[in-house]
Amino acid sequence: MTIAIGNDHAGTNYKFEIIEYLEAKGIKVLNFGTDAEDSMDYPDAVHPVADAVESKEADRGIIICGSGNGAAMTANHHKGIRAALCWTNEIVSLARQHNDANILSIPARFVLLEDAIEFVETFLSTEFEGGRHQNRIDKIPVK
Repeated sequence: MTIAIGNDHAGTNYKFEIIEYLEAKGIKVLNFGTDAEDSMDYPDAVHPVADAVESKEADRGIIICGSGNGAAMTANHHKGIRAALCWTNEIVSLARQHNDANILSIPARFVLLEDAIEFVETFLSTEFEGGRHQNRIDKIPVK
């Protein structure tokens, strides 16, 4: 499995911990985020993550910014991307089960690091249920 990860300055510390967690599980990581805490524009880190997921270079993506909103909004402008802003583990699970989310957006300023790691585990281990949920996903793209 390959995971693309991107972050702005608010998510740098979380990103390092998540990468360490993923690599310990033998997961390949594509790092498109900043490694610094100097202010930077989140779209510069999010677009490459969405591109990697969209092109199938990565199986899924993780994006991290202060609120998670800007990152999710940016990613969701890409065709075939379903980025879910998640602040509880239940929301992560439902985003995978019902929405087949392929990018997890983490609001670093509003969740604890240990919770973010749990979100990543749930994001990777929860399967899409398909069925009636697939019908709904098929209606998402603008025609």
